Amino acid sequence: MPVTPLSRRSFLRRAFALAAAPAVIPASVIGAEGNRPPSDRIGMGFIGLGGRGGGIMYSFLQPGHSEPVAVCDVWYNRADIARQRLNGKPNAYRDYREVVARDDVDAVVVATPDHMHVPISVAAMKSGKDVYCEKPLSVTVADGRALADTAKRYGRVFQHGTHQRSFVGFRHACELALNGYLGKVHTIRVCERGSVASGIARPQPVPPELDYDLWLGPAPWSPYVGQSTGGGGWFYKSDYSAGFITGCGVHPMDIAQWGNGTDRTGPVEIEGTGVFPKDGYNDTAIHWDVVCTYANGVRMHFKDTDQGMMYREVGARFEGTEGWSFAFSNAVSEDAEPKSLLKVQMKPNDIHLVVSNNHSANFLDCVRTRRESIAPAEVAHRSCSVCLLSDIAIRLRRKLRWDPDKEVFLADDEANRMLSRAWREPWHL
Repeated sequence: MPVTPLSRRSFLRRAFALAAAPAVIPASVIGAEGNRPPSDRIGMGFIGLGGRGGGIMYSFLQPGHSEPVAVCDVWYNRADIARQRLNGKPNAYRDYREVVARDDVDAVVVATPDHMHVPISVAAMKSGKDVYCEKPLSVTVADGRALADTAKRYGRVFQHGTHQRSFVGFRHACELALNGYLGKVHTIRVCERGSVASGIARPQPVPPELDYDLWLGPAPWSPYVGQSTGGGGWFYKSDYSAGFITGCGVHPMDIAQWGNGTDRTGPVEIEGTGVFPKDGYNDTAIHWDVVCTYANGVRMHFKDTDQGMMYREVGARFEGTEGWSFAFSNAVSEDAEPKSLLKVQMKPNDIHLVVSNNHSANFLDCVRTRRESIAPAEVAHRSCSVCLLSDIAIRLRRKLRWDPDKEVFLADDEANRMLSRAWREPWHL
């Protein structure tokens, strides 16, 4: 097991002891030339280093301002590769609990499969770390609520990976809706790609470099069938994810919540239909068509694209009595009718949403300043919840009435049981 490096306090003691010795001290050490002294730099831990985790890691590293302290993955070879790519600076781990126990880790980036987002994020926040967690937040409403409550209780900075909030086109489309430029908004259309079916998954030997029991975490035990190898192996299996209805659906749903002014609450009614695989390994919704009704009278129509990869359809469209605005795709993309809406500049007395032009930088800035991030835990939970409530509605195939304050279904015990699930022993929050 790697040796834990010096704590910041120990580092400073040694630095002061050497202060009298003649030496040329680099500017990066004393904080000159735009750098911060080591005691002020954000020590980063990266947990989950697959395609997404490995890809976003570098965006959180700002030389002289934040530095890699630990990298971690249940596939230990991934952690070792990441350590080498970072010039051997961070220690490599297999168990995230060793990362969150370090006193020189200030913040962690969690980019694991969905079912591990809550246990890792909660453990990190209880250990005094700030957390950036990839979407979707959770696989159940109850787990998401526990995470949001933990962030509040421990006063931690949290940011969700719903990075479209940091795109100017998405923000502008929402501000048009919030400020009456579309007239009275009556309908929001949210669209995302559906999950996919699969064939039979057969048991196979667990690779020696994988800690499969730790990969499973609180999920039910099942034979290893290669499900830890990537999105195609776990993303469409309900033990580990709700599928694309949350995994990607939370992106446009988050924008819809933002532009509806409901990103800290939820709908009051949900009903819809869905199509699920009839056999094979995957068991999450291939298609869905859901209507959510809000207390403000807005109806949100949430559906899949029907044809899988029609990416131009993916997004959130706000429809009012005098026009519409549409934030779409996964880039700085906006459309509107009439087209003159695209040139509207918000007035001083209009509602101005939080401005972030770089999602990772916003998180790091909030870690330093202790301000709330652009996608905090409560907002993340609410956006993810609407997707999860939609999944429950299409499974039960009936209209559900929802209390967004108490976060319970009204007079529906069966639906309420679906808000949570048991964790495999000995896992617990």
